[in-house]
Amino acid sequence: MRTMLRSKIHRARVTDANIDYEGSVTIDRTLMQEADILPYEQVHVLNVNNGARFTTYAIEGEKGEVCINGAAARLAAKGDIIIILAYSTVDDEEARNFKPKLVYVDAKNSKTGARRGIRAMTLLETE
Repeated sequence: MRTMLRSKIHRARVTDANIDYEGSVTIDRTLMQEADILPYEQVHVLNVNNGARFTTYAIEGEKGEVCINGAAARLAAKGDIIIILAYSTVDDEEARNFKPKLVYVDAKNSKTGARRGIRAMTLLETE
């Protein structure tokens, strides 16, 4: 068995950070559906702005909402760009051809595209 990236919401923008909430990351429910992330599912959050990485669980939010809650609110600020990852455990044979679902969003957390699998970027694409 191998743990594989199942889905990713790429470069979402944090709309709020609520330290008084008991925990989790609130994500636009439509984005959760697009990325096949269920309410209360474990997710990993990577903060592009400060390098913080943490594990929490997802809860459904309103259109465009991406809010970091609880103690993790110390790891992100409103306006930060984050990547949200979900994983699955699959058998070795399935892992060889496994392709994650990637969801891309704009600055307002609206979906701009989606695809299966990650392709290598050229140097020019990263500049």
